[in-house]
Amino acid sequence: MAKGITGKEKDPRIVYGDIIDLPHHQSTKHPHMSLYDRAAQFAPFAALTGYEEMISEEARRTNEIPDYE
Repeated sequence: MAKGITGKEKDPRIVYGDIIDLPHHQSTKHPHMSLYDRAAQFAPFAALTGYEEMISEEARRTNEIPDYE
């Protein structure tokens, strides 16, 4: 097993040997989140909501300016 980037790190099987085979904790207070809900939590979101409309409106306004040549 790789020891890390420099090769000087301790072997994780030795460092975490006391907890590596413990069962995964399951909360008794909070229900397990469904895969659908978990995926929605980390799904990308539209950080620039309205940006495309703003650009379109500015282009429309720019095209309406009369040409004074």
